[in-house]
Amino acid sequence: MATMAECRSALDRLSDNLATAEGDVRSAAALDRSLSCHIKDLGITFTGRLKDGRIQVLDTIEGPPSEKAEIRLAMNGDDLVAMVNGNLNFAKAWASGRVRLEASLRDLMRLRTLL
Repeated sequence: MATMAECRSALDRLSDNLATAEGDVRSAAALDRSLSCHIKDLGITFTGRLKDGRIQVLDTIEGPPSEKAEIRLAMNGDDLVAMVNGNLNFAKAWASGRVRLEASLRDLMRLRTLL
């Protein structure tokens, strides 16, 4: 089971990947939205913002998110680490229910380029 530090590190690597992306991926990540990533098996939630093509983690809280972020992710820690490392395809994990992504329809349409 991935640790909280490994999950935080994975989010930082994902942020770095988004920041260096080009083309459609870069424009899809250029949103300014509140973001939460609930790590179900650890019982924690990272909260922050997707802004300027980066994920800015602002806080880590116990349990599910207390406020509804504009973009909400939920998954197990091992799945987060595997996705960022390229060992798990996000679209397949989302389709199978291993990863949950909730956002407005408009944001989902923009974010689909990241999938």
